[in-house]
Amino acid sequence: MTYHVPVLLDEVLETIQPDKRMTILDCTLGAAGHSSAMLTRMPEGGRLYGIDRDGEAIREASRIIAEKVPQRAKDFTALRGNFFDAKKLLAEQSVTSVDAILADLGVSSHQFDDGERGFSHRTTARLDMRMDRSAPLTAYDIVNGYGEAEIRKILFDYGEEKFAPSIARNIVKARAEKPVETTTGLVEIIKASMPAKVLREKGHPAARTFQALRIATNGELDGLDKAIRNLTDLLTPGGVIAIITFHSLEDRIVKNVFREMQNPCTCPKNAPVCICGKKPVVEILLRKPVTASDDELERNPRSRSAKLRAARKI
Repeated sequence: MTYHVPVLLDEVLETIQPDKRMTILDCTLGAAGHSSAMLTRMPEGGRLYGIDRDGEAIREASRIIAEKVPQRAKDFTALRGNFFDAKKLLAEQSVTSVDAILADLGVSSHQFDDGERGFSHRTTARLDMRMDRSAPLTAYDIVNGYGEAEIRKILFDYGEEKFAPSIARNIVKARAEKPVETTTGLVEIIKASMPAKVLREKGHPAARTFQALRIATNGELDGLDKAIRNLTDLLTPGGVIAIITFHSLEDRIVKNVFREMQNPCTCPKNAPVCICGKKPVVEILLRKPVTASDDELERNPRSRSAKLRAARKI
């Protein structure tokens, strides 16, 4: 049996330290790579809750844990939903606090490798990109239904794509003749929207556009800052929250929220004493984000853009 290789696993285990009796929340269960490793190290009496909005991921993660760490399966509970709703999902399990939280914000390998899901620009599939297949909005809906200005803004804001104007313009032009239905069809439009010199550069020309459409389809950044604060509310004093990001937009949000929670004071910098009354909520544990080692990069190229940030509840 070959199992999913989770990114920054050693660093996550060192940060979470699941070697004592505790309750852990894995906000993005995926293929249970991090969860199964934490369960393996957790002593009897510990509990782990895993959240995922993909029903397929819930079933696969439960199967993997039952096979990989069968002695701890009784201490694991999978919850289907969005981790933005973690408080509600845990409350339904009569859980009001946890001792550690992990959120790996990347697309799971299972979703990315499943050609039918439409996440990859390297395989032919219908434009879908939904993490939750029961959700109403698909990438197809955005590409074929949104206005040119809306598409351009999505590509700018979520993909930081400098050729967003020409890509959006050519998408609208192409769909006027027939719908843009497949990933490879969209890739051809993207390539036709870029200068030949750019197409020869390292990296796939469609990567930024596909990232942007995936983020927009799943609402990945809408309310992420609030979700991080809500997760922190769930932590017991001394509890740790660790977040892995895969692109600058996510990382910037995590970094800024951690900084604001560590130093929430809104008083003028020259004020002799604090009068706003806002107290620090966390202390940042990592001065700089942790990235993959050379050894991990060689073993798992998908860890290339991963960054780990962590904070401890005061």
